Formats: sequence, structure tokens, C-alpha cells
Amino acid sequence: MKVLLVKTSSLGDVIHALPAVTEAAQHVPDLELTWVVEEGFAEIPARHPAVKQVLPVAVRRWRRNWLGARQEIGRFLAELRAETYDLVLDSQGLIKSALIALAARGPAAGYDRHSAREGMAAAFYRQHSPIGRDLHAVMRQKLLFAASLGYHCSDEVDYGLAQQQTAERALVFLHGTTWASKEWPLACWQQLATLANAGGYDILLPAGNDSEAERAQQILAGRQGRILEKPPLGELMDLMARCAGAISVDTGLGHLATAMNLPVTGIFGATDPRLTAMFGPKVEVVVSDHLPCIPCKKRECQYPNPGDSSTIYPPCLDKTTPEKVWQAFQLQTGSKDTRPD
Repeated sequence: MKVLLVKTSSLGDVIHALPAVTEAAQHVPDLELTWVVEEGFAEIPARHPAVKQVLPVAVRRWRRNWLGARQEIGRFLAELRAETYDLVLDSQGLIKSALIALAARGPAAGYDRHSAREGMAAAFYRQHSPIGRDLHAVMRQKLLFAASLGYHCSDEVDYGLAQQQTAERALVFLHGTTWASKEWPLACWQQLATLANAGGYDILLPAGNDSEAERAQQILAGRQGRILEKPPLGELMDLMARCAGAISVDTGLGHLATAMNLPVTGIFGATDPRLTAMFGPKVEVVVSDHLPCIPCKKRECQYPNPGDSSTIYPPCLDKTTPEKVWQAFQLQTGSKDTRPD
């Protein structure tokens, strides 16, 4: 059965679809799955054993200059339509992804208008599935695949990216996020890095842009570890695979660490872990619940910043201390603090 999956972005969303692909391959023995994904994330589905082909798309880049990109868009559409599919599954649920599904050759399926992130997207599908919006994103993907391909969804979660490698005494700190409301304060990262070094771990700090690189330098500041400035995704995945675990704010790379079977401790405040937390058997989420606005789901905190460096800001992370996060990681991994008495 030839299936085209349209799941283009973002990083976390792409990773959320991986367990559904794993399960689909178990239930559809002749599955030949082609995945349309943003070019920057193509390395991820390419590493899944059930994905036969990856079709990179560059909507994020093209929309800066649609006219200048017309030839490249034409080549993509030609490649998209070169094959006829038994099913075209849009698991993104956006108008832009539905248009890609519509352009492909094959019957399109996706969420119904009450389930899709953009209800109008459902108008482009021939087959519709009602999937609860109050479910975790991973389970929404699994249920959509099961309904569209005709099998029963299980509770098992297998991302298909686990690698058998000897773990080094290193932790990856995933500190970068596009929402200011999800940022854990610099002082907290610094204290956590000190605790990790004292526990016998070096720190690996990816930095995807200049501001993250600056923060990474401040986190390290004489501590044991190294900074990875703008690493290619494949290289970062290989390095992360050798780490003993990850500590992460709500960011796509935290989901990637989970998909690679690392023990992950997630830090949540402004966003809802019930819907979008790292999802798997090796995940421990440290979540705040001491304010009525949690989770606000807003990019910018609405509380005024007191400007007091001794106060954790945003205030939804006030109870998420470095000691609490470090204890959560130790309990999760069964590791022991090796600091001298």
C-alpha cells in the first residue's frame, strides 16, 4: 500500500508523527510510505526504517519570495505528482498542508473540521476522522493513522529512532526555545550545570542562533562541557545519541531526545504538558501548578518582570528550582550524586 504522509513542520510536530509511522508499519505489512517534510527536518524521517522516501518541501523559505521560488516549486510539484498513492494522509491539519495533499495524486484523508488545527483544511479531504483535541499530540497522530488505515491504535510508543550506543557521562541541556514564556532563567541553568558537573557529567549545549550561543557560553562559564554552534541536525542527533540524558524546556529538540530513547527531564510552565510534553517511558516532566494562569499558552508572560535577579521569571517557573530539576533527573535515571561529603 502506497501512502503519502504530509507532516511538514515544526520539529516537535514531525517527531510526534514517528510513533504512528512505526505502528502503521506493524499493521500494514506492504506499507510503502513517502513523507513530505520541511527540508530542515528531512534527516528525521529519513532515519525511520519504515519510511521509504522523503520529499523535502521548503514552504518556510519559499514564502519569503514565492515568485523567485516558482521553478523550485514546480520541480517539487512534479516530484509530488510522479507517483499515484493509495492514500494521501495530511496529519498536519493546516490549510497549507491540505493544499499539498490536494496536489498529490490519491485520495486525501485527515482530521474532520472539529479536530483539525485549521478547520477549513478538512474541506480538502475525502476521508475525515474525528480525533479529540484534548489528547496528547502523539496519541492524536496514532489515532488518525489507525482510523485512516483501518486498524486499532495501541498505547505503545516507539519512535523508531533508538540507537544502540554506549552512553557517555554527558548531559545535553536543551535551553533554546522561540517562546520567551518557556525560557528557564540563565541563573537556573548555571546552577544546574554546576550540579551536573559535581555529579560527574559534562554538559553538551546546542546553540541554533547567536543569542542561544551567548546564553550557552554564560551557562558553561568555566564549567565542564562544550557548545555546539548551529550544528547540522544529523550531527546533533549522532552526538545526542551518545549522551546519558537530556534536560529540556518545551522545545523541539527535547522531543527529539525523547525519540532517540534518552532519559529526558522536561521543564514546563506556560505550555500544557498534557498536550505537548515529551512523550515516552523515559520522560519525567517538572511542571508548575501554583498559579491560576498555568498554563497560559502565551508566547509572552503577562506578569510584569520585577527585574530582581533573585526571582525566577516567568513566575510560573518560580517553583522549578535547579535542585528540583536535578532531583527529578536523578530519580528518573537512578543515578547518584558523586559529590564528596
